[in-house]
Amino acid sequence: MSTGTPTIVLVGHGMVGQRFLEALAERGLTATHRVVVLCEEPRPAYDRVQLTSYFSGRTPEDLSMTDMEFIRDHGIELHVGDPAESVDREARQVTARSGLVVDYDVLVLATGSFPFVPPVPGKDAEGCFVYRTIEDLLAIEEYAKKARVGAVVGGGLLGLEAAGALKGLGLTSHIVEFAPRLMPVQVDDGGGAALLRTIEEMGLSVHTGVGTQEVVVGEDGSVTGMKLSDGSELATDLVVFSAGVRPRDQLARDCGLTVGERGGITVDEQCRTVSDPHVFAIGECALAADGRVYGLVAPGYEQAETAAATIASDEASFTGADLSTKLKLLGVDVASFGDAHGTAEDCLDVVYSDSRAGLYKKLVIGRDGTLLGGILVGDAEAYGTLKAFTGSVPPVSPESLVLPAGAGESVQLGPSALPDDAIVCSCHNVSKGTIRGAVTDHQCTTVPEVKKCTKAGTGCGSCVKVLGQLVNAELEASGVEVDKGLCGCFSQTREELYEIVLALRITTYQDLLDRYGREEARGGDGCETCKPTVGSIIASLAPTIGASGYVLDGEQAALQDTNDHFLANLQKNGSYSVVPRIPGGEIAPEKLIVIGEIARDFGLYTKITGGQRIDMFGARVEQLPLIWARLVDAGFESGHAYGKSLRTVKSCVGQTWCRYGVQDSVKMAIDLELRYRGLRSPHKLKSAVSGCQRECAEAQSKDFGVIATANGWNLYVGGNGGATPRHADLLAQDLSDAELVRLIDRFLMFYIRTADRLERTSTWLERIPGGLDHVRDVVVHDSLGICDELEQLMRAHVAHYRDEWAETVNDPEKLSRFVSFVNAPDTPDPVVAFVPERDQMKPDLPLLSIGMRPAADVLEGSAQR
Repeated sequence: MSTGTPTIVLVGHGMVGQRFLEALAERGLTATHRVVVLCEEPRPAYDRVQLTSYFSGRTPEDLSMTDMEFIRDHGIELHVGDPAESVDREARQVTARSGLVVDYDVLVLATGSFPFVPPVPGKDAEGCFVYRTIEDLLAIEEYAKKARVGAVVGGGLLGLEAAGALKGLGLTSHIVEFAPRLMPVQVDDGGGAALLRTIEEMGLSVHTGVGTQEVVVGEDGSVTGMKLSDGSELATDLVVFSAGVRPRDQLARDCGLTVGERGGITVDEQCRTVSDPHVFAIGECALAADGRVYGLVAPGYEQAETAAATIASDEASFTGADLSTKLKLLGVDVASFGDAHGTAEDCLDVVYSDSRAGLYKKLVIGRDGTLLGGILVGDAEAYGTLKAFTGSVPPVSPESLVLPAGAGESVQLGPSALPDDAIVCSCHNVSKGTIRGAVTDHQCTTVPEVKKCTKAGTGCGSCVKVLGQLVNAELEASGVEVDKGLCGCFSQTREELYEIVLALRITTYQDLLDRYGREEARGGDGCETCKPTVGSIIASLAPTIGASGYVLDGEQAALQDTNDHFLANLQKNGSYSVVPRIPGGEIAPEKLIVIGEIARDFGLYTKITGGQRIDMFGARVEQLPLIWARLVDAGFESGHAYGKSLRTVKSCVGQTWCRYGVQDSVKMAIDLELRYRGLRSPHKLKSAVSGCQRECAEAQSKDFGVIATANGWNLYVGGNGGATPRHADLLAQDLSDAELVRLIDRFLMFYIRTADRLERTSTWLERIPGGLDHVRDVVVHDSLGICDELEQLMRAHVAHYRDEWAETVNDPEKLSRFVSFVNAPDTPDPVVAFVPERDQMKPDLPLLSIGMRPAADVLEGSAQR
């Protein structure tokens, strides 16, 4: 027992342990107690629920749930890589592996669980892994580099994720499940069948109803295969055991705490151990008062909050939890909630099944019409609303809730139909009424504000869509007009304006403003928000609607901002930069020489860009056409560095030169860049193609990125570098060249069609209802029936592409705009001047700040040599 400041010792720092620390802080206990954390893993708490996203590009740092500023601010003593080894309950002391001894007043065990590995011969051979921690994934990733076939033992939640990860690493993947169906705990036979069909269509081999009897080991001690219980053998180089977990209760056993017959530290409703009032157990290591060990994060969070409240002498109890789950497994929506298997007496099933589409929906209904639970496979869009209705009688018939849109009397219930006591966020037990109160009583007007106020949506994230709908509905109900208009000139969103322009073939901004602008804006000149936005829409649709795609034609020229207006990027001293397109980063020596000669002759500063091309800075506006003419003559064209359009498609050298490359990444990058060049979009677009999983081209930080596999190409979307980096998400994998191009065509045109003004694909993907799942449904599965139209729009763009630089230098009328002074076209801008630096030149910044200096002190325009 500690002397002086009372001490709370937390053993284990996973997701539940971190939530416990937050609950302590919320109750002020970190200010009155010393808090010591002993963590076994070499890193603090991270999001184990999203563990598999590591293979989609998220780093261990991205997965972290630990704000070190929070740890420091609350004086928490965090010891990573130093687990507790023994507990002396009589002396109230914990001893760590390092020899550290900590006295405690309260001990909280959050030791989690360990993977169960069946006791089969060969289970410890080289090439056998479990799938539990980041370190496990790092080891699997490294070993997979020398493997061709992988097998996962276990077809549950984590097993399917592991199989998908192996496939993503380029391995032929097998799933071995002892039960007669996949995910036997979450889905029934019908749901398992739908899931099986979909997964097998992805190229994974599934073996159900068989067990692993032996892991076959070669002479070198590594895995060569598996023997199954039906007598068959499976050749494999790598085995991942994902056959369930067991509570980590050995520390409790060693110090004499009571544990359950099948494991788990026995606790009461306050999460206090039944053996010792000074010791608590929470999360997967605890056997709750209802006799269950809970393996989901939401019950663990509730236990953490219960333990913290009890320590703070507040009333709280944990008597059981909702086991509802919603997951995305190998791209397939799977959800179960409530009494999913229909164990209640006299319950009835309402089932919709479409084996061709891989859809299965079952609702379990009580005789009085109460919704008891359900299973959703292939389409879990209604999960949030249906789960919240569980335990009540829905306002419509059960049949209408499982039918897809457009089939029979289908009904899509919105969150507004939920009662106030309906739980919207199970992870943090937040009701609809609490969310409404955050808006009405705490003046929250956005989803992030409501998240911060209530913690709703900060757990597994499955409720975020419902959360957004509730926030907007409550704002509107409160009389707050949610104006979604583009600007003061248009009440429509950018997406709506796009549809109007496309449907009515409107080719001018003025026509659109006069017909569909706000009443007070019609007949006016518009504003600096909507003019470039509409200009971009018209440019992206030009071939289809019959408009000119050249941005300096007629009215279009007046709609462009400064950069587009001069087809070059304005720099801080009034000069411009010129960036010719270098598709895929590949350039012949002759073209390199041309760029060097132009830079020398015009006195331009040259810089290799991050997009694998060469930027030439310091051109005066009147020099631009002269520079373009020489570039065009040499076979160059505009790189569109100035436009909201495709910038570059980077590449590594691929299989042509690299010994690790598995596809020709350079050729693919060139093909993609030449296909999408000049495509106007809501924001700039960047891409890259990597020739293998080593990812040298950094494709997962791009708006659309491509990574080669042994079987084709994986397509990632929604990535972003810059100030708010985001790793791209996997949209589809193992695509042929034609399949890859077709999906990118669809993705880009769907983004251009539905994104907001100046919205990057990364932000769009997180904002659009349904997120990645919805985009995949539309782009891959054609759920809206618009893919033919999207492809046609892209074909029109490709067929009508014209280089803007070439168009300009060949049009004397257009050339007249490229002057510093309209009334003195031959006079250069005297402010555009330079000084030498590192054998090149740079802007004369003092000149800009203090005014003109004597001409002898500066190098004007192209005079530098």
